[in-house]
Amino acid sequence: MTHFEALPPATSVISVAVDCMGGDLGIASTLPACRAFLAKHKAARLVLVGNEQAQAALGDLAVHPRCSFVMATQVVTMDDSLETALRHKKDSSMRVAITQVKDAHACAVVSAGNTGALMAIARYVLKTLNGIDRPAIASQLPNAKGGATTLLDLGANVDCTAAHLLQFALMGSALVAATNRPSVHASSVQPTVGLLNVGEEVIKGSEVIKTAGELLRAAHARGHLNFYGNVEGNDIFHGTTDIVVCDGFVGNVALKTSEGLAAMIGDFIKQEFSRNWLTKAAAIVAMPVLKAFKHKVDHRRYNGAALLGLKGLVFKSHGSADAYAFGQALDRAYDAVQHNLLDGVRTGIERALSAVPEAANLPAANAAEI
Repeated sequence: MTHFEALPPATSVISVAVDCMGGDLGIASTLPACRAFLAKHKAARLVLVGNEQAQAALGDLAVHPRCSFVMATQVVTMDDSLETALRHKKDSSMRVAITQVKDAHACAVVSAGNTGALMAIARYVLKTLNGIDRPAIASQLPNAKGGATTLLDLGANVDCTAAHLLQFALMGSALVAATNRPSVHASSVQPTVGLLNVGEEVIKGSEVIKTAGELLRAAHARGHLNFYGNVEGNDIFHGTTDIVVCDGFVGNVALKTSEGLAAMIGDFIKQEFSRNWLTKAAAIVAMPVLKAFKHKVDHRRYNGAALLGLKGLVFKSHGSADAYAFGQALDRAYDAVQHNLLDGVRTGIERALSAVPEAANLPAANAAEI
């Protein structure tokens, strides 16, 4: 049952499906973000998916000419197991939203819901690209150069082989080339890739890391990616490379550490205003610098992680995202469609894997919750 029918695909308009019920805030975050998104992007359409509560809260979105609503009777909660999400909630807002991409009613989907469930359902509904065994989660972390470093994997794959890390590098390169570095297309310079390790030297690291380095150097020699070499944790925030590749356990730790840093800075600013008159005066003088730094490291600006390796574009918003942060995730999905990210990933993978057969035909993946 639909409030009004999903809009048909259009070549001149980018349609994004939204799981309105996902995340800690649900419609309190997603619907305001959708209003702002439509006002910002005049060539965009939204397919909103939610239950009766979402339908009742649509307001002006119910009659917006570039918006439609699709009813879903169930919601995947943050505590649901993968089995519950996949087998017992087939009419969840998350699954119905992903199906909009499969059925070509939308070009991409955005959800702030349960990460493990989102990955599992997206993989089941959309399937993976040829040559990809494990989809990866990729997002950005702010760096000292004023830009952002793309890091993957962020938690979907805790245990990875060297071939998986090569796949992540290829997918990350396509993502950055398509959405974050427009100058790449003009100059034909590929984004740089670093392999996270305990040191820069080739001889350092586990056997998996050393083998991954060999595969990445071979792919670099063939021109399939621009491999910089091994990098260390501080290089993520220095901006040494455009992309840093690692397994999901390490990537998730780095992500949560950066979010904790941003929160700490915000708390510090508040505390300085609550002290004596001397510290208050000092805080006032330093406030412009402190606020600028807080803005630079604000993880909300980089919200919207791409689930790479699927036959469709899926973006994961942080579960606690407010309207501003969820809007950033919508923007990333829109940009990915606009710059043909899916074709870029598919082409890059096909080119590289044809020359590096070790990176294909791998064991089945296991998803983990962020």
